[in-house]
Amino acid sequence: MRTSPTAGAAAAAAAAGHTRQHTSLLAGAEKRALVWMAQRTPAWVTSDHLSALGLLAMAGVGASFWLTGSRPGLGVPLVVICLALNWLGDSLDGTLARVRNRQRPRYGFYVDHVIDIAGIALMLAGLGLSGHMDPLVAAVTLAVWMMVMGESFLATWALGVFRMSFFWFGPTELRILIAIGAVKLLGGGMVRPFGFGPWRLFDIGALCATAGLVAVFIVNAVRNTVALYREETHW
Repeated sequence: MRTSPTAGAAAAAAAAGHTRQHTSLLAGAEKRALVWMAQRTPAWVTSDHLSALGLLAMAGVGASFWLTGSRPGLGVPLVVICLALNWLGDSLDGTLARVRNRQRPRYGFYVDHVIDIAGIALMLAGLGLSGHMDPLVAAVTLAVWMMVMGESFLATWALGVFRMSFFWFGPTELRILIAIGAVKLLGGGMVRPFGFGPWRLFDIGALCATAGLVAVFIVNAVRNTVALYREETHW
C-alpha cells in the first residue's frame, strides 16, 4: 500500500533519527509542486537518477560560470539552465522516494549532502576562475559555508533536528538569487552600492552571504549549546 507523502516523510524522518525543518518562503508551494511532479514521473526514473542529475547540473553551473569569463552570452544561459536542472534533481529525488514509498533515509541524507558539498565547491571554483569573483572571496565563502553545514550536521546528530532553511531562506531562494546575479553578468557584472565602486557583483554578493552565514553559525551554535546544556545538566 502506498503511503501519503506526508506520512512517508514522517516515517523517513523517524527511520533516519531526525526531523526536518523547512520554513523558507517558497517551501509550501515548492512541496506541492514536487509532489505533483513526482506523481507523474515515469516509472523508469529513480531517485538515484535525479541525485546524479543534481550533481552533474552543479558541475555544469561551475563550468558555465567559468565560461562567462570569456563568453557571457553563452555561459549565462547555461548557468540558469543548470541551476534549474539542479533544483529538479536535488529537490525531486527525496519527494519521489517518499511518493513511491521507497525511502532510504540514511543513504538519502548522506548522498544528498555529499552532493551539496561537492556542488557548492564546484560552483565557487567556477566563479573564482571566471574573473567575476576574487578567488580568495570564493575560498572564504566556501569555508564559512562549510562551517554552517558542519554545525548543522552536528545539531542533527545531537538534537535530532535538521534545519533546511535559515531566516526564511533556503536552497531554492538561493538558486533564484544566483540566477539573477548570473543574468546581471550580461551587463558586465559590476555594481556601485551606495555610490561606491565599481565592484564585482559576485564579490559583493559573496561577502554579504558570508556575513549572513557567520551570523547563522553564531546564532545556531549558541541556541543549540544552550538547549543541550539545559537538557543534560541535572545538578
